[in-house]
Amino acid sequence: MNLFIKKKKLRLIAASCVFMGCVIPVAFSQEQAIIDTPAQKIGYSIGVNIGINLAQQGLLDSLDMDALLAGLRDGTTGELLMTEDEIMMALQEFGEAQQAKIEAAEAAAAEAGQAFLSANSVNSGVVTTASGLQYEVISRSEDNDSLMPTESDTVRVHYHGTLADGTVFDSSVERGEPISFPLNGVISGWTEGLQLMHVGDKFRFTIPPELGYGSAAVGPIPPNSVLIFEVELLGIE
Repeated sequence: MNLFIKKKKLRLIAASCVFMGCVIPVAFSQEQAIIDTPAQKIGYSIGVNIGINLAQQGLLDSLDMDALLAGLRDGTTGELLMTEDEIMMALQEFGEAQQAKIEAAEAAAAEAGQAFLSANSVNSGVVTTASGLQYEVISRSEDNDSLMPTESDTVRVHYHGTLADGTVFDSSVERGEPISFPLNGVISGWTEGLQLMHVGDKFRFTIPPELGYGSAAVGPIPPNSVLIFEVELLGIE
């Protein structure tokens, strides 16, 4: 995972794929699925990609598969069962409905995240900073004179990152490979938190969305996610 990503936007599927000269028969079934020719392999591969994307975006319940296949076929011939205006209206209504679902899910995630942060803030050993970052000391360095990084430093760390439900989304510990990065190039929860540590310390950071990725979905991290990192500061480079 790249800790330096900071961005957002809804990716709306318009399943508007143009297949030049490729006709997909609605009646093609798995019983017939002998994929031998180059045209069959290309057609099937494109179909698989569309299916995977639809499934990953959770759109299968919103679609009639027979109508989808008919639309793919008719799009290649120009003999359409709906007018262009009807198609545009259907896509617009679908897009608005999907946007409403996404906004409702994001609002629910934000509410759940705030509840988690509130509950965690009263746990023994948890300190909440002015920004809302929560941290707790797992272990301290044995060297009382060890250095603390500043925002302009490059640090070397081991970390284990999970969501509030315990899902692991990234872990240098599991990879067995510490990473180095400039402290001013990561999410603000890391920038602030690591400056509280001495080399050799191990902390747990509970990072609210506004100090993480906010309303953006980043890889396996959903929008408005609370991020929990166990971080060991190995050195300052």
